[in-house]
Amino acid sequence: MAAAIHHPPTIINAYLAAKIGPSFGSSGTTYFFPTLPTQIDDLINTFPQSNGVFGVYDRMFKMRREAFPYIKCEQLLYYFYSVGEDAQKNMIITQQEISDLLDNGDDSAKDLNEWAAANIDYETIDSKPCFFHNFKIYQLEETRDIVDFATARTYAGNKIIIDYDWHPEYVYQGAPCEKIGIVKGSFTCIKTDENKLVWDKNT
Repeated sequence: MAAAIHHPPTIINAYLAAKIGPSFGSSGTTYFFPTLPTQIDDLINTFPQSNGVFGVYDRMFKMRREAFPYIKCEQLLYYFYSVGEDAQKNMIITQQEISDLLDNGDDSAKDLNEWAAANIDYETIDSKPCFFHNFKIYQLEETRDIVDFATARTYAGNKIIIDYDWHPEYVYQGAPCEKIGIVKGSFTCIKTDENKLVWDKNT
């Protein structure tokens, strides 16, 4: 059944899981969970096919930077944990992969949007389509605490904030725009056969 809500973390998590896993030279999958009481050992036992990297995320809503109310501004705070013999190496790879994938502004958003359109079945995933733009990432200084907790039982860990904007498709499709060629996220201002300027989804 198709999702009833827009949930950007679902799409971003699917993208990261698909892109990061192969970097470890295995067929494993990186798993993502919302913030909740977590025992890393329990996750390993539940998902033995994991490559040993888990991400716990917290969705954070931000104050809008623009007057236009349908562009949403959000952040994802990720706590990444890595276990096993290659824990430190895998955590370094995870950090760099996320930077390479999601720290290039609208270019990162275009890549994610194209991947989602080609790989996500929106009839089964827990989110309606979201169109992203303006990605940035931040590296938090406080990383030691997530590996010091006895309950974590992990060998490497890190915190990363992903900052992004998004909008649902219906906001722009067919709506009027002001100048041909302007791009907003996944939409471009075009001129129709009736000489009207409207937003059209990029193909």
